[in-house]
Amino acid sequence: MARASREQTEKNREAIEQASSRLFRERGLSGVSVAELMADAGLTHGGFYGHFASKDALAAQACKRAFEESTARWERRLARADGDRKAMLANLVEPYLSAAHCANPGIGCAAAALAVDVAREPAGKPVRQAYADGLRIMVDDMAQTVASDDLRERHDQALVRMALLVGALTLARATEGDPLSDEMLDAARAHLLGSTG
Repeated sequence: MARASREQTEKNREAIEQASSRLFRERGLSGVSVAELMADAGLTHGGFYGHFASKDALAAQACKRAFEESTARWERRLARADGDRKAMLANLVEPYLSAAHCANPGIGCAAAALAVDVAREPAGKPVRQAYADGLRIMVDDMAQTVASDDLRERHDQALVRMALLVGALTLARATEGDPLSDEMLDAARAHLLGSTG
């Protein structure tokens, strides 16, 4: 009985993390209540505190999970390029700066979906560290697309590329429905894929 209970507890926690990771990316950290998160996970509101000490703790875990999903996608895309840096960059940029990604923040990149909300959180909130840790991994992945033997140059170029990706996607989402949205995605994609570094 204890084993079944432990397995069910793990399944419930997984369901909460999965729901919160998606909903926080869709609606923001303040845009969804604990009751809504639990309902989406198929659980009652009262069970929340058996899994997490607070909504802040859940936000940090959901952020971490969202970045893990993003990183896993990126690493699959990088591996498909078989070491060709231009192909690696294209494999990251093209799906990232697409209309489909723009329209689906709940299953998309944590860096863009959570940036504004995390920036508004006080410095001591655990979600800020989870975000920074996740972003560092994505920057390291992006550095693999830079054709340079100089580690500092690779890192700096990766930072610039990440800033352009995340910024373009964030602005495209903010202007969705206006021609400026597609123009933002198209211009950023052309700039990044035309770069030779």
